[in-house]
Amino acid sequence: MLKFFAVVKHEYKKIVVRWTFVIGTIIFPVLGMGFALVPALIFSLKGEPTRLVVVDPTGRILPRLKENLSSEKIQEKARKAAKEQFGDLNATQQEKMKRGADQLASGFVFVDYNSANKSPETIRSELNAMAAGDEIDAYLLVPANMTASDARFDFLSRKAGDFVVNDTLREALNQAVRSERLADAKIDERLLTDISQDVVFDARSISDKGEEKDSGGLFAASLVIGMMIYLSLTIYGQVILGAVVEEKETRIAEILFSSAKPFTLMMGKLTGVCLAGLTQLGIWVASLLAVLAFLATQADMSEILGSIPRVTPLMVFYFFLFFLVGYFIYASIFAVIGSMVTTVQEGGQFAFPAIMVMLVGFYFIFAVIRDPNSSLSFWISIAPFFAPMTMPVRILAETPPFWQIALSIGLNCVAIAGLVWLAGRVYRTGMLMYGKRATIPEVLKWIRQA
Repeated sequence: MLKFFAVVKHEYKKIVVRWTFVIGTIIFPVLGMGFALVPALIFSLKGEPTRLVVVDPTGRILPRLKENLSSEKIQEKARKAAKEQFGDLNATQQEKMKRGADQLASGFVFVDYNSANKSPETIRSELNAMAAGDEIDAYLLVPANMTASDARFDFLSRKAGDFVVNDTLREALNQAVRSERLADAKIDERLLTDISQDVVFDARSISDKGEEKDSGGLFAASLVIGMMIYLSLTIYGQVILGAVVEEKETRIAEILFSSAKPFTLMMGKLTGVCLAGLTQLGIWVASLLAVLAFLATQADMSEILGSIPRVTPLMVFYFFLFFLVGYFIYASIFAVIGSMVTTVQEGGQFAFPAIMVMLVGFYFIFAVIRDPNSSLSFWISIAPFFAPMTMPVRILAETPPFWQIALSIGLNCVAIAGLVWLAGRVYRTGMLMYGKRATIPEVLKWIRQA
């Protein structure tokens, strides 16, 4: 037992005290925040306004287009969309929306251009010359039959890749043409807007106790949980594979086997790396909970965070428990692979099927999110290899009866026992094989040996 704890301590310190562990532990939360904050930061940056010429021979589209691109109109539309999604907005959210609308509206500057008595070819030639001379950034050509179903609006721009400008202009133009079509048909646009108003659709879930709860943030929360387990299993499975192959290449295994039993060494290695994984995962979970707790104190974030499923201490416990289950399942497989191969490159090739099985388990998360109580969700949440990723998501979405959780843990513990026994047999002989990769018949022979 002392030798086992010595191996556990060695493997744990070998991973945790390295600067790569510290950087990796910090980088993951930072990258997660970056994926959430960087796009918002990019869109908040104010670029140069688009100097736009609108050639409108009818004189009916340009006024409506300017109105639709005004700050008031954009703010009204954004407020309507936000109200349908989040309900009534507080003062802080309304102020942020106003600033965003002002910024979007200021992105367009209309440049006057006299197109009277000019042919289409002349207009295009002059506008292209103005764009080449940096006098304008873009121009829009409105056809004479603008309300026809086959009307073609040509938009040419020096900043064709600016999808924000393109989409905003396209939406404003569609709205302007739609208004003209309604006016030609003598239909009251405001009346039609009121009639076409979308209903307020509030989707909520019902728990097994008959309680109503918001399910808006379930998808994002489930995706975060599944991704954390998947990445942790992949990273530390590869760590086991690399450590086993390294000891085999350097022939340290011969020295270690002379002082401790192979099974003791293998279990000490698995346990030490597991504790390192728990340490890193614990830091990630604690950081995530701390960020959520801080955001909950912010007035403008309370409504959004209210849609995130409530996380209880028992759920956190189940999360770590199923990480342990998944770790020992896949770490045993990676230990077998490491015992069979001679180099890390070969190990990476043989590890691909195991990683694909994990990836399939990750994809099954989406089936669980759609219907946590379906037959498919039940079977994949108790099945070995898949349960470590699907059951935590199912517990978060709709906690199943305790007997199903216990059955999932029991079946996966049986799988762990079988895989650890198998890994011990292969590890004992494979670590002393040098120079060539083991074949399947040879591995089966090692397993049958007493």
